Amino acid sequence: MDRLTAMRVFCEVATSGSFSATADKLDMSRAMVTRYVSELESWLNARLLQRTTRSVTLTDAGEQCLRRSQQMLALMENIEEETRSDDAELRGQLRLTCSASFAFAHLARAVCKFLSLHPLLKIDLHAGDSAINLVEARIDLAIRISNDPDPLLIARPLAVCDSVLVASPAYLRQAGLPVQPQDLSTHRCLTHINYGRNTWHFQRGDEAVQVNIASHFNANDATVLLQAALTGAGISVLPTYLMGDHVRKGDLHALLPEWKAPDRTIYALFPSRRHLSPAVRALLDFLVEEFASQPW
Repeated sequence: MDRLTAMRVFCEVATSGSFSATADKLDMSRAMVTRYVSELESWLNARLLQRTTRSVTLTDAGEQCLRRSQQMLALMENIEEETRSDDAELRGQLRLTCSASFAFAHLARAVCKFLSLHPLLKIDLHAGDSAINLVEARIDLAIRISNDPDPLLIARPLAVCDSVLVASPAYLRQAGLPVQPQDLSTHRCLTHINYGRNTWHFQRGDEAVQVNIASHFNANDATVLLQAALTGAGISVLPTYLMGDHVRKGDLHALLPEWKAPDRTIYALFPSRRHLSPAVRALLDFLVEEFASQPW
């Protein structure tokens, strides 16, 4: 049997923990998935997976095989891309990861626009903020919002991420309008679990303040905080890429406009400049141009 295909099947089973899910994703029968894994175990003369009625887990040999298989599959993809470098048409599959809020607000639209220009390409987009090892997960690009990107990755800036203090008219009628940052300590605040949960920072020229806030609702995604703010649940610091239209329509009011929340940067992160495929390079250039003129 094709050993590369067997490795690909094994990697999918190891990642999903399910033979059935792997069969559905790879469009093959469950029996064929089982056969590929069994053939790989026979070839290596080692048991790679522990199977029970409820779970599939890796053995020690399976963990080593998974790491090496992922490296070999990535190398094979690089070889395929390089041998097609003289082809004007981009093709193959790219894997991206991005926060759910930015994927919802802008990235999904941009990616679909890019795909319309390159119809032979396929793109998988994983939306979420959880930390992912790009090499092990075979991610080509990670779109992350940060002031401190991973120094082990190559970071290419895409855009500045401004954030603004906002609340709904209904909440402000009930709770009153804050006139200085210190007033926020008496308000109901909606916070991001990983960013400013207990303390908010603002700057006005050379003047900087730090405000301890009472967080009444926490979430790990800015889209959730946006919906909470729209319902009148409290005040939140939200990125302009997400809530700008709501401020323009009057659904939310921008507060303390003279005080600025810390800027962050939207980066495209990737493991290495070496062997960067033409498709990844083209997508990077496209995103830089696409987001450069956004009125966030």
